[in-house]
Amino acid sequence: MKVLQENGLAPYHTFGINVSAKSIIEASSAEDFLTIWQDDMYKDSPKLVVGQGSNLLFCEDYQGVIVLNRIKGIAFTETENYVDLHVGGGEDWHKFVAWTIENGFNGLENLALIPGCVGSSPIQNIGAYGVEIKDVCHYVDVLNINTGMVTRLPAVECRFGYRDSIFKHELKNDHIITAVGFRLTKAWQPQISYGPLANFSLDTVTAKEIFDEVCSIRREKLPDPTVIGNAGSFFKNPIISLNARDELLAEYPNMPSYSVDAKHCKLAAGWLIDQCGLKGHQIGGAKIHQQQALVLTNVGNATAHDVLQLAQCVVDTVMAKFGVSLEHEVRFMAQNAETNLNEMLQ
Repeated sequence: MKVLQENGLAPYHTFGINVSAKSIIEASSAEDFLTIWQDDMYKDSPKLVVGQGSNLLFCEDYQGVIVLNRIKGIAFTETENYVDLHVGGGEDWHKFVAWTIENGFNGLENLALIPGCVGSSPIQNIGAYGVEIKDVCHYVDVLNINTGMVTRLPAVECRFGYRDSIFKHELKNDHIITAVGFRLTKAWQPQISYGPLANFSLDTVTAKEIFDEVCSIRREKLPDPTVIGNAGSFFKNPIISLNARDELLAEYPNMPSYSVDAKHCKLAAGWLIDQCGLKGHQIGGAKIHQQQALVLTNVGNATAHDVLQLAQCVVDTVMAKFGVSLEHEVRFMAQNAETNLNEMLQ
């Protein structure tokens, strides 16, 4: 456990908003987390566990303790049919994916270059190019800060949904992800049905080729958060009824949509925003990225209020044009608890 001397949060979340916390502490083990939660100095303060802060918007100064998950370690075992990996929650996600490719363990290549730590990946059920964490997760180890016990939650009990999981609900406030287990099948089948990946051949493509292509696509379309502050995709792709989709298709025949189930489909939020002509739109230091309408960026000392105002502009404009409600994927943090766009702009 290491208590940092500074309290500025700009280096610890990828939006780079100039906000502060009462304290910032690094935790390198489950025991460190317990010590922090039981310490008289911090016991009564709100606490937020952060990996790389890649999916966070601090809406104002945080009046509590930011605990940085720095639990490291990658271990693996092999059977005839599977590779099982046990990965510390504080490991860098992209570096872990690159490590699997280097070691010939296929299955995570579509999830390359997603910012964040391994411990954050099940919370959001991160996904890209036809693959989600739910497809490869075997278990999640969680620390119950009330009992001090670490238990193993099988993937089937994680209630994975679209950018959702049990870690956003029942286990949100008193469980901390210490490690994630992945099971990768040796009977690997490439997932290349999305976008430019469809140019590959199922018979000849390698995981390394998919990995490299995904990295290339993401670097071309998405701003590097170390250069331009952002939290990746700001909005979820909205899910609507097939009837509502058909009504929209009558007016917008080129609108992309993807089937979810027998009654619902998913729309591309980025397409909706782009069709509203909002690429490059700016409020204060917050700007919609010129190449990717789904990304809101900090281009010049943006305040949290700048980002909130820009987000509301997007929501209102898309609703007015398409009658579709957008929900932010990025987590909003107020002074002592998670919040949302409506609450912050009341």
